[in-house]
Amino acid sequence: MNETIFRILAAAILITSMGISGYSRSKADRSTGERLSRKADGNLMMTIIRIGGLVLWLSPFMYLLNPAWMDWSKLNLPEIVRWLGVGAGTVCIGLLYWLFSSIGSSITPVSATRKEHKLVTSGIYRWVRHPLYTVGAFLFVSFGLMADNWFIILLGALAFTVMAIRTPKEEANLIEKFGDEYREYMKRTGRFLPKLS
Repeated sequence: MNETIFRILAAAILITSMGISGYSRSKADRSTGERLSRKADGNLMMTIIRIGGLVLWLSPFMYLLNPAWMDWSKLNLPEIVRWLGVGAGTVCIGLLYWLFSSIGSSITPVSATRKEHKLVTSGIYRWVRHPLYTVGAFLFVSFGLMADNWFIILLGALAFTVMAIRTPKEEANLIEKFGDEYREYMKRTGRFLPKLS
């Protein structure tokens, strides 16, 4: 298969995902009239997120601009696995749209809550408390499969790990804001994946 086809599909999936996320976040900021400070997560965590985010986003764009720049981390995957990456990335677009449609103006760039934050327990949030972290990680893993690149897959896993480390602080903020309502919500939902029981 021509590498150009995978680059075109990967670009379409990445740009569509970024568009959904950017539009939804901007809409939430506009509708609430509130931009939350990035200092809410502390200097160390924000430094890790900023540096990691830069590397995370540069790697796919390097592949899209010139795959040879990422040859050092090529996996030589069978074509069918790369197509599975395209399928998984397409599913991630649908999941991103669903989760941003579900959370609406309660989406935040940090672990802090908005002044008029509403607890969302419908849509994808009916089953999972933090689907954005899971879907985001799967998106980068799927992109790594499309790009045939272990480094991009690793970055997706590391990004998920950093967000998982931040999650207890986020949940503490939600408990402070919603109290027993959030505690009950925690009992019936999974943190990153639906509960099996």
